[in-house]
Amino acid sequence: MRSPVGRPSLSRRSKILIGVAVAILLILLIGPRLVGLITDWLWYSDLGYSQVMSTMLTTRLVVFAIATVVVAGIVFACIYAAYRTRPSLLMPTGPSDPLARYRETLTRRPLLAGLLPAVFLGLMAGLVAQASWTTVQTFLHGEAFGVSDPQFGMDIGFYAFTLPFIRLVMDLLFLALGVGLVANLLTQYIFGGIRIGGGGRRGGLSNPARIQLAVIAGLFVALKAVAYWFDRYDLLSSDRRGDIFTGATYTDINYVLPSKLTLMAIAIVCAVAFFSAIFLRDLRIPALAAVLMLLSSLVIGVAWPAAMEQFAVKPSAADKEREFIQRNITATRDAYRIRPELDISYDNNWTRTPAVPAEVNSDEATLSNIRILDPAVLTRAFHQRQALRNVYGFPEQLAVDRYKVDGQQRDFVVAARELDPRRLDENQTNWINKHTVFTHGNGFIAAQANTVDEVSNDSSSDRGGMPVFIVADIQTIQDKAAQAKLPFQVKQPRIYFGELIAKVNPDYAIVGSNEGDREYDGEGLQYTYSADSGVSLGNWGTRLLYTIKYGERNFLLSNALNENSRILYNRDPRDRVKKVAPWLTVDSKTYPAVMTDGSIKWIVDGYTTLEKYPYAQRMSLQDATADSRQANSGTTGRTQVAEEVSYARNSVKATVDAYTGKVDLYQADDTDPVLKTWMKVFPGTVKPKSELDAQPDLRAHMRYPEDLFKLQRELLKRYHVDDAQTFFRANNFWSVPSDPTTDGDLNLKQPPYYFTASAPGEENLPQFQLTGVLTALSRPNLSAYVTANSDPANYGRLTVKVTPTASQTVGPRQASENMKTNARVQQELKLLENTNVIYGNLLALPVGRNGLLYVQPIYTEAKSGDSAMPKLYRVLTYYNAAAGENNVRVGFAATVGEALSQVGINPSAATPTQAGETAESEPEEQTPGQEPKPVAPSSPGTGDDAARAAAVKELGAALEGVKDAQTSGDLGKLGDALKRLDDAINKYESLGG
Repeated sequence: MRSPVGRPSLSRRSKILIGVAVAILLILLIGPRLVGLITDWLWYSDLGYSQVMSTMLTTRLVVFAIATVVVAGIVFACIYAAYRTRPSLLMPTGPSDPLARYRETLTRRPLLAGLLPAVFLGLMAGLVAQASWTTVQTFLHGEAFGVSDPQFGMDIGFYAFTLPFIRLVMDLLFLALGVGLVANLLTQYIFGGIRIGGGGRRGGLSNPARIQLAVIAGLFVALKAVAYWFDRYDLLSSDRRGDIFTGATYTDINYVLPSKLTLMAIAIVCAVAFFSAIFLRDLRIPALAAVLMLLSSLVIGVAWPAAMEQFAVKPSAADKEREFIQRNITATRDAYRIRPELDISYDNNWTRTPAVPAEVNSDEATLSNIRILDPAVLTRAFHQRQALRNVYGFPEQLAVDRYKVDGQQRDFVVAARELDPRRLDENQTNWINKHTVFTHGNGFIAAQANTVDEVSNDSSSDRGGMPVFIVADIQTIQDKAAQAKLPFQVKQPRIYFGELIAKVNPDYAIVGSNEGDREYDGEGLQYTYSADSGVSLGNWGTRLLYTIKYGERNFLLSNALNENSRILYNRDPRDRVKKVAPWLTVDSKTYPAVMTDGSIKWIVDGYTTLEKYPYAQRMSLQDATADSRQANSGTTGRTQVAEEVSYARNSVKATVDAYTGKVDLYQADDTDPVLKTWMKVFPGTVKPKSELDAQPDLRAHMRYPEDLFKLQRELLKRYHVDDAQTFFRANNFWSVPSDPTTDGDLNLKQPPYYFTASAPGEENLPQFQLTGVLTALSRPNLSAYVTANSDPANYGRLTVKVTPTASQTVGPRQASENMKTNARVQQELKLLENTNVIYGNLLALPVGRNGLLYVQPIYTEAKSGDSAMPKLYRVLTYYNAAAGENNVRVGFAATVGEALSQVGINPSAATPTQAGETAESEPEEQTPGQEPKPVAPSSPGTGDDAARAAAVKELGAALEGVKDAQTSGDLGKLGDALKRLDDAINKYESLGG
């Protein structure tokens, strides 16, 4: 006999080295995560939202622990049972037995051998399960919707909060039982409970092995029977006819639903068959049960419904799907708040009758607020005139808001003058300058949206067509007299939190000092942050944490830090809101507003969403909200998250103070059960609606959110249809038009626009609104005009003006093409060959009761040079007083009033588009921050205006005559027409045209 060979052992030094290596590995793996948790806790505590993090962390840990214990316990039980019942005597299989080595190794430490794989699998399951902490919390605190589904009569809250939790639990049990079955099989095989025949050996299965496998497999199949029961509820969010509608179809209810119940019964029978193997030694019964389960799931669950769909449903789908389409229409309207009468008012008679000129001319609320400054174009003008220093900048797309001017609501293009870290020069990007000196922006800049400095008659001039800036920054707020005349009074213009300031990585600023002012605050000015915001860096422990977090040793070495230092980070307002309310989906846009207390606050819109709302149409947030403005938004723009939803409510309005970074969440919709659920999960984090109602200054600046509007507009293409059969035929669907300003790219949708105009049905009541148009399906003609009220009264009310289908109303691209191809427009723009011509946003404006006016500003910009900036050059108008009549006219002039006059609208109600009425008058010297004083236009039809209007009319007639003569080929007629055109041009130019 050979002497036994002792097991190899490690020396003490080797054990120490292995221990050190393991410790280092654990530190590398866990250390950064632990540092992140601690610094997050400090950040949440600074904002006053530590409860949010504690709730999230506690829930994740509890879910992780429960999932780990359940899965690891089941797997270990399966392994342990197989080991404990292993055969006491194994028949030798020869010296080449491949299992002998494994069997010997496992026998030495059987407990450890069973625990390790079980714990590992449990930990993996726990890590996956803890990510579903929101599912657990909404299940525990779920609110009832008070609405039942039309098929099973269950409250929608069951589908929103209970069913996802049941699915989570069942997925964990399926995983545990499936892995446990495999683990038991392997253990039984290694220790001889299962023997495979061959080579003269006889296979076999021990009695304990048979019983254990029968129990585990029976439990798995029984769980599958339970799953079939709950699968019925998922049918209400079926995507079988996703190209037409979401929700259970005729096939789902009449064929798939019975098949689920049949499969459930079969699964119960098969589970009993597996359990029978506990008492019966005949394994053919569970084997037949397994085959039966497989075949029935294929035949009954898949083949039969598919066959019935093809041969019984599709040939008469319009009739069979009618009831289910109607369910989808009702549920979709409820889920997205597009219910007729309740949420939307329809005007189905718009433009059916000719517009009354007197009503159009008296529509002062619309005509006096025509916006000629495009926030997507004017960023360069803001930067050239108001950036002041290289360290400041503005977002690629500015915002539109409203303020009172002389008691009248006026639109303003607004922006905060932010610090732009991307513009820092090379010697400004060292750590000290970047993070302790250049820490904040300076000022709130606004330009009245219907006003420019003066008329632009020369595209090469550096004057004319420029916004008239109203500035509130460190310098201007010191002039109390000038400040009192502004439509807003800013008391703290410093911007520490904003869109641009957070566009570099890492994003943080270190503020506070006891050695004098350090931060750059303007030319020759320094400043020290005085708010108590930010995480204190007054001790070495905190500095060490941020040294690890950002990988920056200067937190420990730099003398710029002291006991008063604080760190500000996560400075984008949208990110701050999302972090304190992780259950919210935030709008891709944010905008600054001046409150009555003089603070500048960013306003962020938050949405509550659900993935599955029974029968409601499922939409991709990213696809539904994509448009031309997002495609050209540069680095400061954002796209919506790439997730699908079937429910969306703008239930939260959030503000972020631009100086302190304080975040406030307000309940905007007190009927939303999803928000009520989250308010129970995080009590006190969202302020009740009564507190929002008590803040008139905030309500005065609330805007209907763009992303929600675009989502609703996308749905209204189809869900304006009431009848199910019409919906199925799709013959009355609409389309979102492509943006006519995007050089022929038909894939970029036209974005919605903010402006003040007459409230629908109230021609003399100004209303700040968000608007968009819809065209006929795959056609350019206008079908509907959608507007959302943003004013406190009736906030969120949608109005849809529908054009008659018996005649065609010109759509935005048609209007744009007609304006661009107008002979007079082309002739003048040919003179601008050395200048970039930029077409601004094309606004569709209902005027009077049935009039439709298109307005589009044209800007010019130098083709090269660092100082190039767009300037308003001309205003295009296109007016169609009534559908189907030949009274369409194009206006093309330097002012809105003149462009309106050219299309037959009295311009007396229009606000001057320039600070000085004529190009010859010198503009008054403007002090920074001072509001311009527009001069009222002269009455139309008298003096020079009447003569100019007549000359314009003659010029148009002459151009038409030239075109007719060219078509006829008559050279004599062409000569006369050219002479008439020359006379008309001379007359027009003599009047200053």
